Amino acid sequence: MLFSNPHATREAYPESLQHIMCIKQADESRRWLSTWNQLSATATPLWDLVDLAKQLNVGQICVKDESVRSPLGSFKALGAPIALVRLILRLFPQKNFNPQALLAGEYRDQLGSFTAISATDGNHGRALAAAAQSVGCRCVIVLHANVSVEREQAIAAYGAEIVRITGNYDESVERAATLARENQWHVVSDTSYEGYEVIPRDVMQGYGTIAAEIIEVSETSRHAGHPFTHLFVQGGVGGLAAGLVSYFWERYGADRPIVVMVEPVQADCLYQSALKGRAAHATGSVDSVMAGLACGETSPLAWKFLSESVDHFMLINDSDAVGAMRLLAAGSGNDVPVVGGESGVAGLAGLINLVGVPAHAEKVGLNKNSRVLVINTEGATAPSVYEELVGESAESVQQRQQAWLRIHKPC
Repeated sequence: MLFSNPHATREAYPESLQHIMCIKQADESRRWLSTWNQLSATATPLWDLVDLAKQLNVGQICVKDESVRSPLGSFKALGAPIALVRLILRLFPQKNFNPQALLAGEYRDQLGSFTAISATDGNHGRALAAAAQSVGCRCVIVLHANVSVEREQAIAAYGAEIVRITGNYDESVERAATLARENQWHVVSDTSYEGYEVIPRDVMQGYGTIAAEIIEVSETSRHAGHPFTHLFVQGGVGGLAAGLVSYFWERYGADRPIVVMVEPVQADCLYQSALKGRAAHATGSVDSVMAGLACGETSPLAWKFLSESVDHFMLINDSDAVGAMRLLAAGSGNDVPVVGGESGVAGLAGLINLVGVPAHAEKVGLNKNSRVLVINTEGATAPSVYEELVGESAESVQQRQQAWLRIHKPC
């Protein structure tokens, strides 16, 4: 299913949005995170999938590989930590905390009674737990019924206290908010709701690091304007897309790439938002193998950025994601094998799906000259699930990747 957004614009980045998120703040967040020991000291790879581009009859496909951003296994390592740091700085201005020293744990003796709480599908909670452990504060994570035990254990490994509920993700968000009110804890969520926008803004701003790295690597391209013509990005509540698109939009204005939003058919909150022209709820069961995208309600704050910057919205099936996981893992003579998690491959799955319908490809302007960017947002954050779906362990794929790299060079 494909819907072309009638409200998409090629105008310059609006000043009203720049007051909320801007490149200056994103770059500041990047500097603060640069010394955190849970992040890679170097930029994540931008892989050039030459064979796949030929197969799909497009000019170029590059995959920004966030699976190796951090031991945490996903791009969320850029959002939760910076939001926690900025929250603490706002709450304790008289302390004059240094942001990088906070993440190094130098003020843990002053933050032992401070508690951060959040609901999660897995990756955000894991990143928040790791950040809280580094800072030296307490962390409580609320998990809904569909979060696997494997993901729960990965979060608990960073010292977080786990609260389990029987409902879905949106109900876990409500439970986290209730517990925060009752106990005077502080919600560090990656989705906004009425009266709660500052922290989700900080989370989204952290994702600007991904855009900055892409620009640094690819701006030497001979192409005018943005080095990519298309960006296929996965949905969820919209935070990642807002963080990326706002950065590209401010930097390139009318030359920003064509943006295609990709979601599971059963978690279509952004698709429904586009249809209705406002932040809306999903119409499906919100139960997808793409666990990180199994969100039932669009972040109203993210929608402020996406409503005019996403050109097309599309839906994919779980089987499309599994097929893309296997394709990335397989690699080829010219394409490096990559560990892409269930949610991580959604953008690529959307591209493959769309190219398979010529009328849709034409509608979004995909052709042999198109330069396509996708983001692999996670690795095997649930290793047993990954192995079951791909038929090969993540470790095995990584070994084949290293063998490939010995005779090839990345994009």
